[in-house]
Amino acid sequence: MRKYATLAALALCALGGSLSAVNAANPVDATAVAVPFVSELNDAELPRFQPSIAIEADVVAPSAEEIGEGQASWYGSQFAGRPTASGERFDPAELTAAHRTLPFGSLVRVTHAGSGRSVVVRINDRGPFHGNRVIDLSRAAAEKIGIRGAGSGQVELALLAS
Repeated sequence: MRKYATLAALALCALGGSLSAVNAANPVDATAVAVPFVSELNDAELPRFQPSIAIEADVVAPSAEEIGEGQASWYGSQFAGRPTASGERFDPAELTAAHRTLPFGSLVRVTHAGSGRSVVVRINDRGPFHGNRVIDLSRAAAEKIGIRGAGSGQVELALLAS
């Protein structure tokens, strides 16, 4: 890492910049500094690009509109393959949810009040129709925020896109 700092210092000096250790009273002799060629660096010293294989669903959008809080529950395998209210087949492994009024296709960030974990789901069904629940999550979404074991949990909802 020191080698990159040396390269950065030399580049800055060459462009007319200054460092606290480099000034008119304390000039740096560029010939005295050993700067390796990239070919002299071993693989461990080279920066690596780490491509993202998948975009996580819990990306925070700056224009989120808080739309309420309440109990969330989840539904899973017993409904797998059945048509949802939007007409698509329900897949418990997808990050989807049922809401009473939001338009189909709306993206909602669901944040578990207890753990602070959140997930972004797409509304593709209607419900929940029992109790004081505000949203029904797919099994995958419930796992992401940590309510699968309990069956339900207190959440906050934010509309990202509709």
